[in-house]
Amino acid sequence: MSKAHPPELKKFMDKKLSLKLNGGRHVQGILRGFDPFMNLVLDDSLEMGQGGQQNSIGMVVSTFSLSCVGASD
Repeated sequence: MSKAHPPELKKFMDKKLSLKLNGGRHVQGILRGFDPFMNLVLDDSLEMGQGGQQNSIGMVVSTFSLSCVGASD
């Protein structure tokens, strides 16, 4: 079995990320941690709803299938 390599996310620590999750969900938050399996911990997270709605959801531990990860301003 091959060894898991950590994702190249160190440069995004303590910065705002935008995640698109499978199922059409969109979450933004501050990256606080990650592991080699692409599990992410986001703080001060917002779920971005349709029509510009934003729901504060606090801390998120993402073990979901990600379809896209990007830096936000």
